[in-house]
Amino acid sequence: MKDQVSKDIIIFDGECNLCNGVVGWLLKFAPKDLFSFVPFQSPRGQELLKTHGFPTNALDTVILIDEEGVKTHSDGFLKIVAKIPKWQRVAALLAFIPRMIRDYIYKTASKNRVKWFGTSKSCTIQF
Repeated sequence: MKDQVSKDIIIFDGECNLCNGVVGWLLKFAPKDLFSFVPFQSPRGQELLKTHGFPTNALDTVILIDEEGVKTHSDGFLKIVAKIPKWQRVAALLAFIPRMIRDYIYKTASKNRVKWFGTSKSCTIQF
């Protein structure tokens, strides 16, 4: 079992309904000891963003920090999904889509996520 320090870190927008929904889905399907979820608005999220050279005022991508480094956009999302045993095949199939196309779809959804899904005053993860 991984300890708190060695868990893969997922930084997400804690005020975004889509992001909170994805975190809820991950909490349901991912092994319990796999991920540490960190809203970018939290003190820890702000510290991690600064450490890894990301802006601290807004977040336009999920960020995965694991033993291999930092992944963002569709690569980060697919790597997260690939770590969930029941979803590895789906991630492998989606990885065949060229990154340029995957990132275009990801960035379009990211840019419109608040318009499409709204925001929340509360986050799935308490901080």
